[in-house]
Amino acid sequence: MNDAGEPVGEPEVVSEEDVGAVREPPSDDISSSLPDETPEAPPRKFYVDHGSVEIAAHLVYELDADGKQLRVVRFTDYTAEKVRSMCPSAAALRSKWSSAEERGISLEELMAGAKQPEADPFDLLCHVAFNAPLRTRRERAEALRREQKGFFDGYGTKAYEVLNDILEKYIDYGVAQFQIPEILKVPPISERGTIMEIAVMFGGAEKLRSAVNEMQALLYS
Repeated sequence: MNDAGEPVGEPEVVSEEDVGAVREPPSDDISSSLPDETPEAPPRKFYVDHGSVEIAAHLVYELDADGKQLRVVRFTDYTAEKVRSMCPSAAALRSKWSSAEERGISLEELMAGAKQPEADPFDLLCHVAFNAPLRTRRERAEALRREQKGFFDGYGTKAYEVLNDILEKYIDYGVAQFQIPEILKVPPISERGTIMEIAVMFGGAEKLRSAVNEMQALLYS
């Protein structure tokens, strides 16, 4: 790294296909696979361990495997039950919450039902299941900047600005913003260069992926 804080050495030549292979971290992001919700959308149905559930108007209609017993509960209560059945503590949830949607848990629905649209999804799950303190995405991001300054200092100015832009997108819209390369096509990140040019700022596509993966992991450390 030179005096200006930029990476030194020969830049890696990357193709658009290389960057397109960069994917979002699989550990935390379960909201990115959820379909868009509209007021006119029919109830969403999930098939779970022993039966099925339908989500409508922040209520869960749960039918057992025999199709005989119907239970109606608030979605927040249903989420708390399912999270506790998967994980006995918030610490255990940290490594397993990517399976939440498989149990009929929609983070989008949970945020609406709990009236916490700015909450971090992990913190919201811990809050409803274990009564843990609730933090907003901004609070979690600011803690990352404050406590993991060494991570950001390891990158040159241009690469740091890209990471900071991605973090700001997370604050505004949630964990789906860690998707690569899609997020690189969105302003203001797209204004910093093409996808290939942004990858070169990090020393190549794989190093770009590694940087975003590490930032998301540190966000929840």
